[in-house]
Amino acid sequence: MTTQPEIHTAHDTQWADYAARLLLEISTEAIRSRGRFLLALSGGSTPRRLYETVRKPQWKQRFDWHHMVFLFGDERCIPPDHPESNYRLAEAELFQPLGIDSERIYRMKGEHQDASAAAREYEETIRLITERPAPAIPELDLILLGLGDDGHTASLFPHTAALCDHTHLVAVGQAPRGIALRLTLTLGVINRASVVLFLVTGRPKAPMVRRVLEPRTEADRQLPAALVRPDRGRLIWLLDQPAASDLIHLPSDKSTI
Repeated sequence: MTTQPEIHTAHDTQWADYAARLLLEISTEAIRSRGRFLLALSGGSTPRRLYETVRKPQWKQRFDWHHMVFLFGDERCIPPDHPESNYRLAEAELFQPLGIDSERIYRMKGEHQDASAAAREYEETIRLITERPAPAIPELDLILLGLGDDGHTASLFPHTAALCDHTHLVAVGQAPRGIALRLTLTLGVINRASVVLFLVTGRPKAPMVRRVLEPRTEADRQLPAALVRPDRGRLIWLLDQPAASDLIHLPSDKSTI
């Protein structure tokens, strides 16, 4: 039985602080229980707000950064210094300001000439970190995800092979526009995570938020983001009020900050 989503909405001025509080709570529990925290970062513009918040003095000092391990949920097939690289954003806005040791950062090698080989290499990296050889599926502590206007998440786009890959932890994704070739975690490892946290902001995302969280058709239920259904872990949606504005039915576990 899959987990029902926990849906939280926040005012724009409070959204990033609430996201930081969730990150602190989840990381603290993972470090207490297992001695480290395995976090897969997302791409897009929304994580920048979270990065800016957690590096502020009032938050920075509360995290146990030395026991956190950083991975990525997806990456464009471009060099790490490219302006659209997810790694480049995290390096500039999170890793460098916090002085994160490079030995605890595992990036996807988007610059690899062979994307399939890069996907296999990253899968092996995850297995080595987690000590979970195939065919076992590793359990990451937290996977951060965003939501695209077409319902994609990570680099799992509608009607693409990566979305249907039930064999690998990491696959080659194909975006319909922009930089087409991507590396992405697959639904198998995403749905095995202890916590999956969607961070979604802005009024333009509201129609897709409703389609995913209040599906009315089979097409809605087959959207990539709608297929994120952790087997045993928590599924959390953190929305700002504009992103949540089209929701009609308010679940009993929905809260407004």
